[in-house]
Amino acid sequence: MGRQTSHTQSPFQHRSSGIHLLCDGVQSPANVGGLFRLAEAFGVTQLYFANASINFNSERLKRTARNTVRRIPYVSDVSSQAIIQQFRSKQIPVYALEITTDSIPLQQLSRTQQQSLALVIGNERHGVSENVLKVVDQSLHIPMFGQNSSMNVIQATAIALYALTKDL
Repeated sequence: MGRQTSHTQSPFQHRSSGIHLLCDGVQSPANVGGLFRLAEAFGVTQLYFANASINFNSERLKRTARNTVRRIPYVSDVSSQAIIQQFRSKQIPVYALEITTDSIPLQQLSRTQQQSLALVIGNERHGVSENVLKVVDQSLHIPMFGQNSSMNVIQATAIALYALTKDL
């Protein structure tokens, strides 16, 4: 029977997924800390915190992130529009994780191992801002069976990162 291993005994290799995660208005310390942990777990290239004022010295953020803040490159106090323009100049496609009138199910997006992409996630209450939704290449949604049309930003990001990396 298998036994739980420590982090240093983990069978997983560190590698990059080529995903850039743009956080549009995400500001809760617990959510920001959780995003660092997810980014580390799924090989996110860089985190971008836009349109939010974040206290990176928050004890809640530090507890939730569990030292991953030191391992994941990030920038903060940036404009979502400016970061999207940087992605465009590098020919990196930009996708929003948001249910919209023209969003497609997440599993319909196919990618190759060499392809970088940017995933935009939104504010805890309002989702991805309208001005960002107007400039992304495509909106993606997670098909759900219940009547609720949203889920927690950390849960949704975890599902999306898994779906976008599972075939790499």
